Formats: sequence, C-alpha cells, structure tokens
Amino acid sequence: MHLLCIADVLSPDWLAALPARLDALAWRDGGETAGWAARGAKHNEQADPALAAPIRNELLAAVAAHPLVRLYARPRRITPPLLSRYRDGMQYGRHVDDALMGDPPLRTDLAFTLFLSDPAAYDGGELVLEGTDGETPVKLAAGALVLYATGQTHRVTPVTRGERLAAVGWIQSHVRDPARREVLFDLDRTRRALFDRDGDSDHVATLHRSSAALLRMWAEA
Repeated sequence: MHLLCIADVLSPDWLAALPARLDALAWRDGGETAGWAARGAKHNEQADPALAAPIRNELLAAVAAHPLVRLYARPRRITPPLLSRYRDGMQYGRHVDDALMGDPPLRTDLAFTLFLSDPAAYDGGELVLEGTDGETPVKLAAGALVLYATGQTHRVTPVTRGERLAAVGWIQSHVRDPARREVLFDLDRTRRALFDRDGDSDHVATLHRSSAALLRMWAEA
C-alpha cells in the first residue's frame, strides 16, 4: 500500500488559533462536493469554500512547502484543501475518489488528509484505506498528514463522540505511477542519508545521477 504519514505539517500556534477562525465559517452538506457515485455515502459537513479561502490557502502553502511532500509526491498541481467536519454519527462510506477534478481538470494521483483535531477529542472517525494486504486505519495527531495513492477504496468510520476536523486535497504528480514514485523516493532518501554520513562522495553522486535519469525518463512536465 502506497502511503506516507508526516508529522507536524502545521505549527502548534497555527492550530491553537484555528477554532476561533472556524467559528466564523458557514458549514454545509458535504455531499455537495462528492462525485455522483459517492454522494450517497458522504455524510459530513464542509466549510463554505469562499469564506474558508484564507485558511485553505494557508493549508495549501504548508502542504506544498513541506520537503517530504515534495520528495514523495513530486507535485505538479495541488488542490486547495476542503475543510470537513464530522459530528456525532457522521461518516463517509466506502468510495473511490474521482480520477479527474476541477476545471481545468486535475488528475488525482495522490490524496491527502490533514488532521486538525486532537485524536483524543473524538471517538471513531478513522480513515480506513483498503488494499490487497487488508485494511489500514489512520488516525493521526492534529497537524499531521497522511498522503496516499488515489484509486484505493477508502472510508471514514462513524464518529461516535466529539468532532473530527480535517482538510482533504488532491495532488497531480509529475510521476503518475505510484511504484515509480516510491523508487524515486527511496533513492533520494538513501542519497541524502549517505550525504549526511559521508559527505559528497562518489556513491552519493552516482545515486544522484541515477535518480535524476529516472525522473527524466518518467516525469511529465
């Protein structure tokens, strides 16, 4: 299963100021933004996109600037995240995200969920990713992000206590194949680890040349 969890994408100060900012927003039925096949499965609320634009733009900037996001996803385009809220009894049933979103269309190679609530503040509300090796539940600390290849069936389990706040978005990558993205990610992580240990050695230079050659072969400008 192709996924990556990243801690501390958002600062504690930013998160501390968020509740007051969210109180000023208008919330509406989240089903309005779902594709036709997923509309009946989506039972949550979403912040009005225009009113939430300043928050969404700040979240987009934080995601786009994070070095691990850039290294793992190779972003070409990123959607401004949608702010979602799940209260008692709300859930998002099994679904697959649309392959294309927006105008002009963005190919959804990866999806991300940025958790905005402390996990102790609510029960349930796990993001569950389904794969050939079984199910992977994800429930992270506030400010953490999970990044995963789109196309996997997934769901958000019912919230049974409290309130789950999250931001969700999608990425079109320069490298559309998830297996190829992971090869590049592994090569670059290894190169950086060797550089930290040995400096700019011949092995580091060879790995750099190889990863650059693969990116040149696989990337879409």
